[in-house]
Amino acid sequence: MPKRVVIHAGFHKAGTTSVQQTLRANRKLLMPAVAMRLKGQMTKLMHATRGYSARRDALTLAKVKHRFDVLLDRMPPMPHRYLVISAEELSGQMPGRGDLMDYSATPILMDALSRKITELFPKTEHVIYFSTRRPEAWLKSAYWEHVASSGMTLDFDEFATKYSAAANFDQIIAQTKDAVPCPVHHTTLEDCADLRLGPTDPVLDLCDVPDDLRAQIVPQAKVSTPDSDAVLLALLEANRAYADSDTRKAAKQEILAQGAQK
Repeated sequence: MPKRVVIHAGFHKAGTTSVQQTLRANRKLLMPAVAMRLKGQMTKLMHATRGYSARRDALTLAKVKHRFDVLLDRMPPMPHRYLVISAEELSGQMPGRGDLMDYSATPILMDALSRKITELFPKTEHVIYFSTRRPEAWLKSAYWEHVASSGMTLDFDEFATKYSAAANFDQIIAQTKDAVPCPVHHTTLEDCADLRLGPTDPVLDLCDVPDDLRAQIVPQAKVSTPDSDAVLLALLEANRAYADSDTRKAAKQEILAQGAQK
């Protein structure tokens, strides 16, 4: 059994990809102290968590529990190591499209995962950890993501008004604390700005990674999305102009390519 299990369950657009990239790049170095399961190792589980956030049905929640059970059951013995399970999709699908207004599925999903850990590792402490972001910054980043990756046609003010509840992380975390039988921690992306390893440092704190080992960790380049207003507006106009998905996709790829050259 691991010394402690840390579920790093989101949120989207809050530095979680940076955490996963740093852990992945330093996996060999951290191996004596930390075992990890990252996004690429739990695609079926994430498919179920995203599905549950959209449908809220008992069958999909049962799939979440089963697939998490399988993930943990396949872990090798690790009596002297911490286990980090990191994927923002563990909190469900990112709100901001259609009827998915917020992260209200997250407390239910976290309760399901927490109880599975208790069932399989009854003597092992486990915690849930969230990377968060200030609401205004999160809404802008989420909007960019939706404009770039979907057919989003709302302007930003409409999006921010419609999906404002999605950025109320304090409320979701409070609800998660009420729902789960384990400690829940969180740190904002802004509070990690001056840390050497950025949003990865709080995760390593929960794994008691010693200073001498932490000093050897190689930071990774920040994960960022182009924030040019001109590019964003061009993508938005492409979403509004092209009903055909293939035509729209080609137009947006050209916009992004031109933006990257500037």
